[in-house]
Amino acid sequence: MLEESTLLAALAGRFAARRARGDGPAFYLTAPAPCPYLPGRIERKVFTELRGPAAAENAETLGRLGFRRSQTVAYRPACDACRACVSVRIPVAHFVPGRSQRRLLRAHSDLIAAERAPWSTPEQYALLTAYLAARHCDGGMDEMDAVDYADMVEQTPVNTRLLEYRDPAGALVAACVTDVQRDGLSMIYSFYDAVHPVRRGLGTWMILDHVARAAHAGLPYLYLGFWIAAAPRMNYKGRFRPLEALTSAGWTQLNG
Repeated sequence: MLEESTLLAALAGRFAARRARGDGPAFYLTAPAPCPYLPGRIERKVFTELRGPAAAENAETLGRLGFRRSQTVAYRPACDACRACVSVRIPVAHFVPGRSQRRLLRAHSDLIAAERAPWSTPEQYALLTAYLAARHCDGGMDEMDAVDYADMVEQTPVNTRLLEYRDPAGALVAACVTDVQRDGLSMIYSFYDAVHPVRRGLGTWMILDHVARAAHAGLPYLYLGFWIAAAPRMNYKGRFRPLEALTSAGWTQLNG
């Protein structure tokens, strides 16, 4: 990752033409703050607002540069002395599920998926709060109320879909906010029933389902956001191979 000043200059140069015509993004740095994933470390982010008629175009370009979307903001890490966050994506044409992933596909083959417009419901919010209480009770998002959740789902300047997954009895067991890009799908945020005695591995299963959806749509990539090998909550993404990581040399396939 580039130093902050170099990163900002590189981004400004990349979008110079769009800035000249009045629809290019301006970039800013957040103040230093404690890292939510690695204790004792400090994080900073570079971010921009996605707005105007070029919002979707800018979001796609930024996505290929390792940015993530949160509502109408695109961001990526710009930390002073840490490079632990790595943007990753799955090249779907080359992905072959491993043995445990094939077991998950069979175990959850009875789930019924529905693709909806990005609109929040009380049922989704109830599932989210239970998920956060079980998996991320100290992550900050546990303070999210129903209005915050609605904003997360509904405030989007791009082509966003909400995937709901239900069991044969009709119970909602998982959901994912997903952006549809020209070069792939981007999983923005997923949550699921984390305490069900039978429904294990739903997070991994949703990624496998999105790989299949991208392949069916003829899209080459599934963007997974940031992989942090040293953070237990984030290192699961490394189990999907082949996996491409964004490095100083561009998108590169990880070894191993």
